[in-house]
Amino acid sequence: MTTLILESTLTCPHCGHCQRLTMPTNACLYYHCCANCQRLMKPHPGDCCVFCSYGDVPCPPIQHQQQPCCGNTIG
Repeated sequence: MTTLILESTLTCPHCGHCQRLTMPTNACLYYHCCANCQRLMKPHPGDCCVFCSYGDVPCPPIQHQQQPCCGNTIG
């Protein structure tokens, strides 16, 4: 059984600000507002969440399933 990594560092595509966040384990975070520039991040087409697009670790549903996400989103 693989251990899930529950923290990821998001890098804002607008200003480059990095923020370490704890990821939800039961859903994907579709939107995130940058703490620095206040611009909204949303996933690239084909990604399920901001962690999969801008994080250094993919979201727990992707880590767990290693296939397309469950489709549950927060945000």
